Amino acid sequence: MAATYSTSAPSRLTASTTRLPLKSSLFRASHALAPNPRFRSLVLASTSVQSPMVSTSPPSLSFLDRKASDVLHFVKYHGLGNDFIMVDNRDSIELRITPEQAVKLCDRNFGIGGDGVIFVMPGTNGADYTMRIFNSDGSEPEMCGNGVRCFARFIAELENLQGNHSFTIHTGAGLIVPEIQEDGQVKVDMGQPILSGPDIPTKIPATQNNAVVKAGLEVDGLTWNVTCVSMGNPHCITFGTTNSQGLEVDKINLAEVGPKFEHHEVFPARTNTEFVQILSRSHLKMRVWERGAGATLACGTGACATVVAAVLEGHAERRCTVDLPGGPLEIEWREEDNHIYMTGPAQSVFYGSVLL
Repeated sequence: MAATYSTSAPSRLTASTTRLPLKSSLFRASHALAPNPRFRSLVLASTSVQSPMVSTSPPSLSFLDRKASDVLHFVKYHGLGNDFIMVDNRDSIELRITPEQAVKLCDRNFGIGGDGVIFVMPGTNGADYTMRIFNSDGSEPEMCGNGVRCFARFIAELENLQGNHSFTIHTGAGLIVPEIQEDGQVKVDMGQPILSGPDIPTKIPATQNNAVVKAGLEVDGLTWNVTCVSMGNPHCITFGTTNSQGLEVDKINLAEVGPKFEHHEVFPARTNTEFVQILSRSHLKMRVWERGAGATLACGTGACATVVAAVLEGHAERRCTVDLPGGPLEIEWREEDNHIYMTGPAQSVFYGSVLL
């Protein structure tokens, strides 16, 4: 059953949301994002749940009728627990909200909650769509692997696409091509990894053919072996310190050590950091500290960069399952085209409207 509620908080965030089963279709009954009578009917018809935490009074018509500049319609998605507030921005090249508003919306106590806000925008440079993101701290990353899978599923709902579909997405990391598969999984051509240190960027000197592979980096009083890879956004991958026999990633204190990697002076644009445990040559376990978001349950670009680093260091084959706290991703670094392919899920959680 669906529940509709209105609530207000000191940050002026007032939400009207309808919670959905994870595998439900968002727009079969109506395009819930559009501020039109069908949206109003869907909201007003979903107030039958009796709960002390949920108001059964319909949202005020004045709220539902507010002009577009006051109200943001959204859908919440997640990819293995990496969650995003998805915004249909196809009618404009101007973003609907500011970085400061994104920070408030991503707040898990006073906002909607999320690791970032993703905007579906008109295509540029010949692409079908453009993807832009604000992290939960208001910064704008080049790309997000879990986010692009959510983006693809969101497009499928908006355009009512059925079966297998692929399209092109312009991102800050270049052209990305996702393919929605029959089983609902999304396979994404993530392009080629960038290995040149200055292009990642990192100031760590190259150790192997212009690449930074298993280089020593002092962090928090320890010397870590790190390999640096860019997937359009910077990653620092470590399989352990110089004195360790391998990591047990569940024992890593991410909140303590993660920021020290992210803000290390050798990373002029900051960095995402992956701590990796080798389970076998085709099975890796990873935890991530994301630049601008902190500890998250999954990172798609990080999983891709991790497999590249594992191959370069001789730990793994080119096709691996990467276990993240939110679940597994299948990653393949193809030798024939040097492209990385990521396959994993993306699911809708709920939709709603928020007063900005």
